[in-house]
Amino acid sequence: MTGFAAAITGIGLVTPAGIGIKENWDRVVEGRPAAAHHADLDGLPVTMACKVPGFDPDGLGLRGAWQWDRYARFAIVAAREALEQAGLSPGAWADNARVAVILGSGAGGTATLEEQHRVMIEEGPSEVSPMTLPMGLLNMAAGQVAIDIGANGPCMAPCTACAAGASAIGLGRELIRSGAADIVVAGGAEAPITPLYMSSFARMRALSRRLDSPRTASRPFDAARDGFVLGEGAGVVVLESEEHARARGARPVARVIGYGASADAHHVTSPHPEGRGAELAVRAALEDAGLTGRDIGYVNAHGTSTPLNDVVEAAVIHRVAGTDVQVSSTKGVTGHPLGAAGAIEAAFAALTVHHGVLPPTASTTEVDPRVEVDVVHGAARRGRVDVALSNSFGFGGQNAALLLASA
Repeated sequence: MTGFAAAITGIGLVTPAGIGIKENWDRVVEGRPAAAHHADLDGLPVTMACKVPGFDPDGLGLRGAWQWDRYARFAIVAAREALEQAGLSPGAWADNARVAVILGSGAGGTATLEEQHRVMIEEGPSEVSPMTLPMGLLNMAAGQVAIDIGANGPCMAPCTACAAGASAIGLGRELIRSGAADIVVAGGAEAPITPLYMSSFARMRALSRRLDSPRTASRPFDAARDGFVLGEGAGVVVLESEEHARARGARPVARVIGYGASADAHHVTSPHPEGRGAELAVRAALEDAGLTGRDIGYVNAHGTSTPLNDVVEAAVIHRVAGTDVQVSSTKGVTGHPLGAAGAIEAAFAALTVHHGVLPPTASTTEVDPRVEVDVVHGAARRGRVDVALSNSFGFGGQNAALLLASA
């Protein structure tokens, strides 16, 4: 490995699999899906989704949470856990200006915007909350986390649809490599389970219609898959240079050793049929790390459970890494949390190389014969993984690939 490595010294997770690293990792390794019907979705074309369970802002110590959209609340909880695991706390660093925050999102505060639009229509403009814009903006999770921890360094919010969380981690590594920051809090957050988003995805026929069995609806790479289940949550990592982490006695969970990004330049929603853009991103990450596809031991796939995406991605992985590479999609448990997905899945990939456990693709029973890679399903596998690839692809043809290695 000849590329630059950024150490991951902390991870924070808020997903439909639970709140906190342990709860998330245990459930993903066990392959227990989180999808369920929800009464507040009654009347919509699809009434199942993957929601974060038991998320109580007051119980989690989120003072002032009324000022934040749900997606920003997720981000703050995840960022606090990541910093705690890293052994850092606000004021624990020498210079606030050397601490950066990069948190991506695809939708931002859509719940706030939808609710306040309803208020305007039903009750009139005078009743619209003055906090509508501050709560709804795409950059506000990043801004609120920076406020919460007192970070004065670069604060950015990449909006690359479902690649946003991965883009944030990749850009965070670049800040470390360039010397622009010593510590970067990076990841993604999303809370898109709203009437407008659910209805739009349903109209696009992107969502699974396996309404009689929601727990098995998200089944990436399965021959009977019929769409994704919408999810929500946040994934955050703390990045440092290996030298900076070592100097303060931190023990990294894993390292980010490669990052690649690209555009399909093909279609607003459909991937390139041959996966050309996705392959460019993966190969760019490998070149960045000074590796070849044969060095990849495991892939945490984008794997949305849609008929087209999974076949295209599998073909890309096959061309780059061969037939025997082990692949799974944790969306079988979490559903698809859009802009948070890349960060959540990069965190799971980091935990895979750290623990030597490969999570199964939940609910997948019969792998599509067109998928010519080794899909981990049925049960988790144990085995050493030196290098893992985490793929993220978004509407607009935006692609991001991260390579993670053991620490």
